[in-house]
Amino acid sequence: MTEQPGRPDPKQLRASDADRERIAQILHSALGEGRITVNELEERLDQVYSAKTLGDLEPVVEDLPDVSTSAALLPVTPAQVHRPDQRIGGQPGSAVSIAIMSGTARKGNWVVPPQHNSFAFWGGVEIDLRHARFAERHSTITAVAIMGGIEITVPDDIVVEVTGIGIMGAFETTDKKGAADSAAPDAPVVRINGLAFWGGVEVKRVPREPRKAVEG
Repeated sequence: MTEQPGRPDPKQLRASDADRERIAQILHSALGEGRITVNELEERLDQVYSAKTLGDLEPVVEDLPDVSTSAALLPVTPAQVHRPDQRIGGQPGSAVSIAIMSGTARKGNWVVPPQHNSFAFWGGVEIDLRHARFAERHSTITAVAIMGGIEITVPDDIVVEVTGIGIMGAFETTDKKGAADSAAPDAPVVRINGLAFWGGVEVKRVPREPRKAVEG
């Protein structure tokens, strides 16, 4: 950006949410190309989302090749804006969920780690991903239920792959309330594997937003 007489330095102009998202997209692309690590991505995204001016955004990408912050911050049409999934990133939460003759739950605002292990023996585990974030785009949940049950609820706007095995038990996926596969191309991907022995693992795919009942 070139400073013009009588005008304030463009670097001092306030950054908008769209400006921050465009720089965040550059960082996600750099991660995919192997130019920065996951830890570096998280550190730089913290800088991006706390940036107040356009000048604050420049240092975040100045060491990346073929990147012009000025060009990245030029106005674009809505069709050109690509917003990375805001649920990806953050400090991983607990890597285990264990219920032995008891019950435990992982739900609400928590950060799913790249690998989460769930074990239920004569007990029950509830895992709900509807309001979760994901430390990385790809996560794996290994669920083992022995004479117990594990229930995993996933919203319809993430990609889910289920490959578990049931032995004298059930390891199954169910579609609740007409959930549709509405995941975007860059949505989180969750792989669910494991074993159900004399027990059950149920993966429930549900709409992210509950449907409102129609009043008669």
